[in-house]
Formats: sequence, C-alpha cells, structure tokens
Amino acid sequence: MTINDHQAPPPAAEPGRRRGSIVLVLLVAGAIVAAAVAFMTLGRAEAQPYILGLLALLAMVGLFMLFAFAAGIVGFADRAADDPVLRAISEGAFDGIAVTDSRGHVVYANPAYLALTGAATMLDVRPVERVFIGNPDVSEAVFRLLKAAREGKRLQEEVRVAGADGVQGRWMRMRVRPLGPGKREAKQTVWSLADITRDREHQEDVFQELQHAIEYLDHAPCGFFSVDAAGNLVYVNATLANWLDHDLAEIGSGGLKLGDIVSGDGAALLTSIVPEPGEVKTEVFDIDLKMRSGKTMPVRLYHKLAFGADGAPGASRTLVISRARDERLDPQRAAEIRFMRFFDHTPMAIATVDKSGAVVRANARFAKLAQSLDSSGGAARSILAAVSTRDRATLGAAIDQAAQGQADIAPVEVMLDGAKERWGQFFVTAVADDGDAEAAIVYLLETTERRALENQVNQAQKMDTIGQLAGGIAHDFNNVLSAIMMANDFLLNAHKPTDPSFQDIMQIKQNATRAATLVRQLLAFSRKQTLRPQVLDLGEALTDIDRLLKRLIGEKVSLEMQHGRDLWRVKADVSQFEQVIVNLAVNARDAMPDGGKLAIRTSNVPAAEAAQLAHKGMPAADYVRIDVSDTGTGIPADIVDKIFEPFFSTKDVGKGTGLGLSTVYGIIKQTGGFVYVDSEPGRGTTFHIFLPRHDALPEAQPDAPAVIGSAAAAASAKPRADMTGQGTILLVEDEEGLRSLNARGLRSRGYHVIEAGNGIEAMEALEAENGGIDLVVSDVVMPEMDGPTLLKEMRARNPDLKIIFVSGYAEDAFEKSLPENEQFAFLAKPFALSALVAKVKETMGAN
Repeated sequence: MTINDHQAPPPAAEPGRRRGSIVLVLLVAGAIVAAAVAFMTLGRAEAQPYILGLLALLAMVGLFMLFAFAAGIVGFADRAADDPVLRAISEGAFDGIAVTDSRGHVVYANPAYLALTGAATMLDVRPVERVFIGNPDVSEAVFRLLKAAREGKRLQEEVRVAGADGVQGRWMRMRVRPLGPGKREAKQTVWSLADITRDREHQEDVFQELQHAIEYLDHAPCGFFSVDAAGNLVYVNATLANWLDHDLAEIGSGGLKLGDIVSGDGAALLTSIVPEPGEVKTEVFDIDLKMRSGKTMPVRLYHKLAFGADGAPGASRTLVISRARDERLDPQRAAEIRFMRFFDHTPMAIATVDKSGAVVRANARFAKLAQSLDSSGGAARSILAAVSTRDRATLGAAIDQAAQGQADIAPVEVMLDGAKERWGQFFVTAVADDGDAEAAIVYLLETTERRALENQVNQAQKMDTIGQLAGGIAHDFNNVLSAIMMANDFLLNAHKPTDPSFQDIMQIKQNATRAATLVRQLLAFSRKQTLRPQVLDLGEALTDIDRLLKRLIGEKVSLEMQHGRDLWRVKADVSQFEQVIVNLAVNARDAMPDGGKLAIRTSNVPAAEAAQLAHKGMPAADYVRIDVSDTGTGIPADIVDKIFEPFFSTKDVGKGTGLGLSTVYGIIKQTGGFVYVDSEPGRGTTFHIFLPRHDALPEAQPDAPAVIGSAAAAASAKPRADMTGQGTILLVEDEEGLRSLNARGLRSRGYHVIEAGNGIEAMEALEAENGGIDLVVSDVVMPEMDGPTLLKEMRARNPDLKIIFVSGYAEDAFEKSLPENEQFAFLAKPFALSALVAKVKETMGAN
C-alpha cells in the first residue's frame, strides 16, 4: 500500500465539535422575562391563566430535558475537550493519532493520521486494520494490536510497509492504548502511527560503522583483549586469538580466563594495580603470553583500567604488542626480553624499594605473593606491609643500611603478614644509582614449607631420641622387674594365704604387674614391643569391642560407629589395635566431662586420594583410615605437637600416666601406619589413623616354623600340673641378681643349671661340657657378645642346640640380624617363675 502525503482539511470540517451560542441563550432568557412583565401589566386575575400556562410549559420542557439527560441524549459539555492548548497539541503532533469507539469506528483523527493513511477528509478516514488490509507483512502486527485493544492492554509494533511500483518502502511504528483505567471502563481506543524510516536508516548506518570498526580492530596488526574484575576474558580480537591459536567462539562464553593466556605468575601483575576510586590507570608490562600448545611468546601490554567511585575495577582495555620479531632481529631487544623473562619467571619475589620501603617496581612473583598476603593492596604499595608488625623494624633497618650504600647485609628471616603463619627470608642489596627513587633491591624467598619440614624433622628426631631413651629405660626396668617378680614368686611359694604377710606379698605382685604394664607402654612408644600381627578386618575388630567401649565412656557419651563398605584388610596385632582404640576412647571421654559424642568411622583411602591429603611424611599408597572424633574441649595449639610424647599429660596428678597417646603413636608406627590429629579448642578433636592395606598374596608355608613356642601358642596350650624336668640348662644373663634368681627357680624344678655372665663365658661353658648342654636360656642385650652372635657361634658347633631368648625388646628387633630360618624360642621380660618354667618345659619337649 502506498502512503501519500496529505494536507490537513480546513477547520470547518472538524468532526465531533459541539456548537453553541451565548446570544441564543440571552434571547431565550429575554423573551421569558418580557413575557413575565407583560403578564403583570394585565392584572392578577387576567394574567393568572397565562402565567400558569407558561410555568406548565417550562416544567414540561425541564421534565423532558431530565429524561433526555438520563437517557444520554443530552449531556453537559466537556470543557476539557474544548481546551485550545490540548487541541493544538493533538492537531500539531508529528505522529498520526486516531480515536476509535467500541465498534472500531474512527471518531477523531488528527491531520498527521490523515496524511499517513492517505485520507483527504474525515469522510475518507479509515481505522488502522482497514488501512493495511491485504499487506501480509503488516496484517499480523495489526492483529496483535487489535487483540491487545480488546483486552484493554497497551502494545507497540514496528513493521516495514512495502512500497508499490518500485517505490521504496517505509518503517512504521504502531501503538495502541485504551482510553480508560481498565478493560470495562475503556469505551474508546487511541491509535498512533509514526514514520520511523529515517531512524531505522540511521541505526543501520551506525551498525554498519560499528561492524567496520570491529572488523578493523579484529584485523589490526596488534592484539586487543578485555578482562573483567573476575578474571574472565570478555573480548579478544582475531589477531590475538590467531597468535595464541584459540578459537574466538570460546571468548566471552566463560571458556577462557586471564590465567589461561598469561604464562607463569604474569596474571598477578595485571591484577596488582592499586585501586584508586574514580581514577583511570595505564600500566606497561613486559610478560609472556601462553599459546594453546603451551609455547610462550614475549609481548608488551598497555593495560588500561578504570576504577569506580567505590574503588571497584571495571573491565580492562589492553593493547598487546608482540615482541617475538624483536627477539629474532634486534640483539638489544632480545637481551631485554630475556632479562624480563628471568625477572618475572624466577621463583624468588623481587622488588625495588625506596628509602621508606615503598615498592617502585616488582616482578610477577612478588605481585602474586603480595595479593596472597593482603587483598587490599597494602603489600603491593609497601614491602613493609608484607611483614608482620613485630618484624617490620628488622626489615626496615636492613633497607636503611642499603640506602646508606652498605654492602653485605645479612639476610633477614621474618614472619609474613596474613591470616596464616607464613615465613619469608629477605635478601637486601643496595642500588648503585644515586637517585632517590630506588634505594634497595629486595629478594624475598618464602620459607614456610622449609620451616615446616625442619620442624617435622626436628620433631621426628626428638621422638626417635625419646623412643631410644624410653626403650633403654624399659630394658633396664624389665631386668629389675623380672628380679622382683621372680623373688615375689619364691615368697608366694613359701607362704600360705593364711599367713599375715601373704597380703603384702600379693600387693608387691600387683604393683610389679602394674609397673610391667607401664614398661610395655614405653616399649610401644619406642616401637620395640613384641607384636603378633595377623590379617584383620577392622570393621569386625571394632564391632567386637563395641560393648567394652560403651562401658568405658559411660552413659553421658554416645557412641557412633560408621564402617565403610568393602574395607580392605590390614595386618596388625589385634590386641594392640584394640588398645589404640581404647586409649583414644578414654581420652575422648575425659575431654567430655559433661557428655558428648564419640564417633569412630572407617573408610578405604586409595593412593590417589592419599596423595591429595598431603599429610607430611605419609607416602602415597592404599590405606584403611580410622577417624576417632569427639565433641570435647579440644587441644590447645601450643601443646598439640607434644601430645604423643611419653609422660606428657594435661590431666591432674593421679588421673593419668601420660603414656596413653604415646602408646597409640608407637603401636601405629610399629604397624607401619601413620597417625595425625586435628583439634580446635572448644570444638573437639579428631585422630586420623592410616594403616597400610594388606595384599593377601598366597605365601608358601615352611615345614617348620622359624620361631618355636610363640606367645599365642603358649596362651592356647593347657598348663601342665607337673612342671618339673631333667636336663642341663646353660643360663646366660649379665644381671647377676636376676641370673641367680632364675637359676634358683630352675633348680627347684629339677634342672641342672650352669650360669654364665656373658656370651664369652657361655661359649667356654659350652666347650667345657662337650655337648652336654640340653638348652640355652640367654639374654639378648649383653656386653662383649650379644644374643644373636652367641646363637651363631653355638649353632656352628651344635646345629641342633635348643635356645630360648629372653628380652624386654621386641622379638623382631634382633631376629633380622640372625641367619634365615634360625629356630629359637622367645620369652618377653618381665616374666614370672611359672612362665619361665613353662617355656623351658615346652622347648625341651619340642622335637
């Protein structure tokens, strides 16, 4: 449809205008007044019928006017409709305006509407749907507008009206709105038409210019990128994407971040600009960008960043200049690029500072370290802000020395500022330049991990030293306790239960047994106790002691056990493992005097997961994990490193020996596992135990066991009533008192005993008897010749000689120094007379 220009019709043809005259109103009023005066001149009697007739006529006219007003035939004139200002605005509007009634008939149209729709007069005016009938590009939009009008809604559509006979089409904006607050109140609808062809053409021109600008920017001989405050790349031009071999489709969709295209710690330089509210900063950086293949290319960045009123950074505008060609062609530029690479990629943080410690320039590693210490940027402005308050004076003094030109300034190791404990070593050197801008070069090497490793090594050495001391003390105690227990047995044999001193002797026996328990705990810590490892299912082992644990922790503490599925097997001494859990449960109970919760959880830890845990000293391997957690008072940070030391206890005197956790430590370590603790005062403690997974491979069983008469066999064997025997026994013991008591006990059972104070005396006695020795009972640790050496010498002379070793140390502590498949029996100190006699009887009776 062609829309023709049309001139506005003359004012005489204006529709809908109410006409009226004040002259007519005055004439009617004058006639009524004149009639009233004429009637009064006739006299009252003659005028009365005429007056009544006139009043009746006026009443009838008034009554009919009321009915006409009620029926809507007559109404009061709207003064606003005749407002000349509003009418001038409507008549002079650029947009075409038309008002339709409820039946869709046009009741008003301004001259612009007539011109846009091609109407010459009001008689030719048509509603919008009839104007564009037959135009498929417009009819759908008109239908939506009509539907909105019927529903009492506002709507706007922009359509392109095609021209006829080669005439260029135009763009039209159509609007519709009801005249009324709602659908029911809206009796009329306002339509407006606007020619927006010129606006559309301007927009297309702007879009084309923008397309050209983007095309020029994309194919410029330098790179461009923009990164937001979160580090996401929101724009990269085609040149830079081509340099880095990245797909442009990945840019802006969250596919790439700044760290993906910047090599090393270079991204920290771009994010280390100190914010200043309302300022725009441009910094120059020489860094390496990272290609998709992993290769690097040297570039120079002109990084422009604007900060808001609150100091928040906006998106950057960064120009990228490739320096790869300079590196190939210009030796001087190549040297500069190599230096910048060394400067930014060194693992040491480097910064130049002025006399006050303010940072003049820094490398990427320093920028990254400063961000990790202080997110507000204080460490990036002053190197003293990177150091804790207590140590700033020390570093400041070193910088003052450099500013004065002093050489050979001693390194300074101080604590770094921040939420976590971190340490750094500063190397300060003077700058040869006499300028005031740079006073010193400061090299910073973080030593947090080194100090932690040193502390760990020191702690391990201390624990080993304490363990050696504890093991030595335990060995000596075992000799003393063996003598006490042996003498006590002689006293018990010589006294009847009715004797007055019998109870005192029993008290001595009980205290000696208690002392032997303490010695075993010391040996557990020193990892020299006797273990009987076997393949275990920890879930079953924990279930077996469930009732015992509930009795130990009492009713105030609830016990919760959670076992992982398909737990791997471990190889451990079941009784010692139970002792570990019992000790931890008792400690947890004591940490919850008002009640709480004790949780024991087990799970498998594959090697990959163990490597991620990064527990110091624990290699990556398959483990079974046991977590023992409580909700108690927790362990203070200043003593958490001492809890595994023997005799260290925070309990009151008489309420603990300080050997519970040291026993746990020793048993786990001797089993080949690891134990760690996490605790926070007031929030409970968790012990993490890792035991190595046992691979159940088939093993060939030897015809005869290497060790005869183990403790388990002795425990399962039924004691015999007759413990007497015959034969010659060579007793080798360097403790004279203990040797004499053991010899006395054996002689009392019918054996012939030959005593020797060390290995050399034992060899002499063996040669003197000329093969008459039936059994050798020997200590392990002796001067001049120890037990394993004695065994080798004696077996060289008599391969079938039976030997029993007695020791306070673990059996495997000396078994490794013996030839393979050597047979011997073992008896752990301290032991009672009955245990010694039973072991001798058993060994001499074995084939």
